[in-house]
Amino acid sequence: MSRHRSRLSLALVATAAAAGVATFLLRPRGGLIDAAAVDPTAYFSAAELQRANDFRDPQRLIGLASIGVSGVTLAVLSLRPPAAVRRLMTRADRRPWLGAAGVGAGLALVLTAVGLPLSAVAHQRAVDVGLSTRSWPGWVGDVGLSTAIELPLAAGGGVLALALVRRFRRRWWLPAAGVIVALGVASVFLVPILVEPLFNKFEPLPGGPLRTEVVRLADRAGIDVGEVFRVDASKRTTGANAYVGGLGSTKRVVLYDNLIEDFSPDQVRSVVAHEMGHVKHGDLRRGLLWLAIVALPAALLVQRLTERMAGPPERDSGPSVLPALALSLALVSFAVGCAGNVLSRRVEASADAFALRITGEPAAFIALERRLATSNVAQPKPPALTQLLFGTHPTTVERIGVGEAFARSR
Repeated sequence: MSRHRSRLSLALVATAAAAGVATFLLRPRGGLIDAAAVDPTAYFSAAELQRANDFRDPQRLIGLASIGVSGVTLAVLSLRPPAAVRRLMTRADRRPWLGAAGVGAGLALVLTAVGLPLSAVAHQRAVDVGLSTRSWPGWVGDVGLSTAIELPLAAGGGVLALALVRRFRRRWWLPAAGVIVALGVASVFLVPILVEPLFNKFEPLPGGPLRTEVVRLADRAGIDVGEVFRVDASKRTTGANAYVGGLGSTKRVVLYDNLIEDFSPDQVRSVVAHEMGHVKHGDLRRGLLWLAIVALPAALLVQRLTERMAGPPERDSGPSVLPALALSLALVSFAVGCAGNVLSRRVEASADAFALRITGEPAAFIALERRLATSNVAQPKPPALTQLLFGTHPTTVERIGVGEAFARSR
């Protein structure tokens, strides 16, 4: 037992060290702007702050409860499976490959089902506050479509995982790390053209002042942004956003239609410049490189946790090992994701600085951050622990502070 515990501890330390080293090596080093101190009440009314708190605090608890429900479900299926589940696993072990596909898809279906009530509550609260514009039939359709996509992927993942465990036994974490990186690259490349169009309509930005401005900013930055798309996000939300996606021939900047229509031209220009900062700095590739550094020790940690719960793998291991593997993968992914957010926040801060320098419009940047927070019913300054673990961007208060600091420097 002490040997297993030692091997697990070493894998945990190695994963934490790899995440720290990857973040240190890949962090943007120059060009960031130190944020000035900002009082949220100087930019947001008491009613706006209260509205954000009233919505986001319970919404956050719902999200944490959903994570907990999924974790407990996987723990029960892995460590204390009911008799009916044990019988299903026994049958699956008799036909391992078909059983692996069934177990993989079954786990995905069960996790969707147990999370559905909390997801429904979160959706209704978003509708009540005016953030979600999705009807209940539309929401149910989205859930069904997502599930239809996830089930075959989960079935294939179950077969692939069992194949690695049976073929490589104690060393399956080595090829698994390569599979994780390959899947990461494939998802960044393929999701924009295979998955996203199933949920939304994407149209190339038509000719006009905005497209002219995008071309002008790209020329000034010396970058090729790929295609620029407008997406019909307003059919789901009143919130505004933009993002960069894809690699190579699928590289693109995507702007929400409600951002284009409801925000002033200088604010949209600030958003576009921010996304161009990600292109200029190669931030998608940076994220994939971070994953490549962390994947190897993280896969080792997944194997050690799986062995702790299910025992050492054998050449004739069956699908019954998959629930423990899924739980281990979920735990490690959660922890690694929180660690990766440290790099994400710095990357976003670098893109903010790029946007301010290329546009030279701090007033528009500050107005944009304020407007994004109110339209998305976001807390300008969320709780510190929440921001540390889950924050992918600097807080709105920090971003406004960056705009203020840039304005003062000029």
